[in-house]
Amino acid sequence: MPSGIWRLFLAGGADLGLRPYDVIDGWEAFSTAGLSVVCEGLALLTLGLVRPWGERVTSWLPLIGGRWVAPRAAVLPAAFGAVALAAIWTYTFRDFPDVEGTTFASTGWQVLLIACYLPLSLWAPLLAVVTWAYYRRRCRN
Repeated sequence: MPSGIWRLFLAGGADLGLRPYDVIDGWEAFSTAGLSVVCEGLALLTLGLVRPWGERVTSWLPLIGGRWVAPRAAVLPAAFGAVALAAIWTYTFRDFPDVEGTTFASTGWQVLLIACYLPLSLWAPLLAVVTWAYYRRRCRN
């Protein structure tokens, strides 16, 4: 969530201490805000792996409401997501927090950026752990 908030402020035109400061607008601002919304949605789906509502489809959905979620239908996308996140963040964080061509107005802004984005490095391994726990819980013999 912290990185999403950072991106939303950026999309809204906040300075955030970045130098050179280029206001993002139009399509770039929309896609930056959209990325935050999609990431938060995917992160919230992870809760389905550890909460009871992730085992049974909600009853208000027509046709499939009340049915059990097939373990494979949850485990395969979650496992793929964990691997994809590991690849994405390994590539993205290769030079973090030194962003080529960007400096900060003060060290405080750089520390805030690091504090907002560092939790992302835990997303892949934690998703892998809860996926494994879901698999063990749902597929025990």
